[in-house]
Amino acid sequence: MNRCDHTLKSRLPAEQSRLPATTGFRTLQAGRMAYRPALDLQERLLSERPTWNHDLLILLEHDPVVTAGRSTRQQHLLLSPQQLAAHSIDYQETGRGGDLTYHGPGQLVGYPLFDLSLCNRDLHLYLRKLETVIIETLAEFGLTGQLSAGRTGVWVGERKIASIGVAVRRWISWHGFALNIANDLQGFDTIIPCGLHDTRMTSMSECLQREVDLTRVTQCIIEKFSEVFALPYLGDYHEKRES
Repeated sequence: MNRCDHTLKSRLPAEQSRLPATTGFRTLQAGRMAYRPALDLQERLLSERPTWNHDLLILLEHDPVVTAGRSTRQQHLLLSPQQLAAHSIDYQETGRGGDLTYHGPGQLVGYPLFDLSLCNRDLHLYLRKLETVIIETLAEFGLTGQLSAGRTGVWVGERKIASIGVAVRRWISWHGFALNIANDLQGFDTIIPCGLHDTRMTSMSECLQREVDLTRVTQCIIEKFSEVFALPYLGDYHEKRES
């Protein structure tokens, strides 16, 4: 442990300095959900995470929604929440980092509830690993993903294909990434995505000019998480129910 890590740990309450054990990660593939119930699900599972010996990757699709992060500027919202509702698009403010983004069916959203001690409690390293997972997934489909200096996310050429916005609570990550696979990109026309005026969004289907199977991409994402984070995949997560 370096000096910086020791100093940080010594300032934490005793119950917070004991890191959750991580034997690997499980997945909760939740299907399609509205944003608010998915956020409530994250919150509940995040509170349970310190009692587990594994990490959790929640994977799902959202009903159409625009979400605002902590860095959102209202001028980046091109339609009011009322106008969005008239187009059957929800609007939700969140506690994640970043600006505005759009979620909709055909887009794979991932919420990793991961112990960041695996990344030496280095948030930037964690973000780079998330980007690497996406870049290596794209490569499996013949697409070259790349980074943009000073910006978080993944691009293919000049177009952005994946957005990332995370939050951390007691060194456990939540919120996460959104990879455009076969979603309707018109939803992004209601915002300045991520506050980047010069960025156009794209999807895997648009880049490849063919249909892309979301299930296949999901399985590839899981494989790449295991490789990039050097964690065994432990299978599906099954919630315990009271009888």
